[in-house]
Amino acid sequence: MSFETGTTSLLICPLRNPMPEDFLQKLDAYSAGRLDDVKSDPVIGWVSGRHLLECDIDETTSLCGGHLHIGLRKAERKIPAQLLNAICRREELAWMQANEALFVPRKERKRIREDAIERNLMKMPPVISAVPAVVDRAKNVLYLGTGSLKQFDAFVMEFLRALGNDCEPVPISPEEWMIKLFGKSETDLPDLSFCAETGSEDEPSPGRDFLTWLWFFSETKLGRIKHPEFGEFTMALEGPLTLAFSPGKSKDPELGGAGESTVKRGNPLTSAEVKAALASGKKLRKARIMLARNDADKWSFAFDADTFAFGSLALPEGEEEDRDSRFEERVMFLHILHCVMEEYFRKYVEAVSGKELANTEKEIRRWARERESF
Repeated sequence: MSFETGTTSLLICPLRNPMPEDFLQKLDAYSAGRLDDVKSDPVIGWVSGRHLLECDIDETTSLCGGHLHIGLRKAERKIPAQLLNAICRREELAWMQANEALFVPRKERKRIREDAIERNLMKMPPVISAVPAVVDRAKNVLYLGTGSLKQFDAFVMEFLRALGNDCEPVPISPEEWMIKLFGKSETDLPDLSFCAETGSEDEPSPGRDFLTWLWFFSETKLGRIKHPEFGEFTMALEGPLTLAFSPGKSKDPELGGAGESTVKRGNPLTSAEVKAALASGKKLRKARIMLARNDADKWSFAFDADTFAFGSLALPEGEEEDRDSRFEERVMFLHILHCVMEEYFRKYVEAVSGKELANTEKEIRRWARERESF
């Protein structure tokens, strides 16, 4: 699955409590089962992280590099719409000829369709999909291979059903980081203004404030921070860029649908459109980020400030070759990403807290006003 090679979508979700000691047996009790048993109703269950057909959850199949590696599989049989319509039409024409009728009554059409499904459904191969997941048991963090909150909700429901409510995964967010790092709430964060006109924003957007600050920090300070455990990092933002007003202001009918703008072509960072968006009070909602450690290890990902989801995440190349060691190394890269983004958030909160707020807003407004544009 995607955590072993290539890129992945990602939600980082610390667990409230460690998993129970018999977590493998509990997950195995809700395994996905045989595909031969799948009919029209979706069947949801656990598979190993090795492939979607492996339904035995045990130490051999589902532990890799010391980490739990599983997937939540969904399987169902479907007759493609065009094929089902063709089968029904064939049967309807045959019925009309046999009954010397010019049309097929509604009740008969329904019967023909139900019969076609019953006779042909089991001939169709099951359609399967899965959401991959890794649990770093030492750090007590779940890494979920999706950026969709809908898929997250479905995953959590099955995860808690198998393991119990004590180990609930909670995605990182401004609220969770404020509680962890400062013992406060996201409501204690100021609602930043990046232009002289504050506008009529009526809903704070701490995630967008954070991402816009990261943009400012990356261009004025090279995004340089020093993590106490993992060393020095730099950050750069790339396009495409999506800028938007606050959720409340975006609904203002006077904006005429201009509440959000995405800039892709050319060099979005120096486009006149981006500068105008900042001047109007919009904040950065999505951007691609390049994170580097001493120019050796590089992380690349699209970041959504509203959900704190990572998209198309590419991890550093790494040096390990055998499967377990390489997998463990990639999970360590996920952990480093988690810790470093948390450190950036800490620095952001410190920059907008207390007496630092007025100076930070002044510097950001000057940066937004004087930035080059073409």
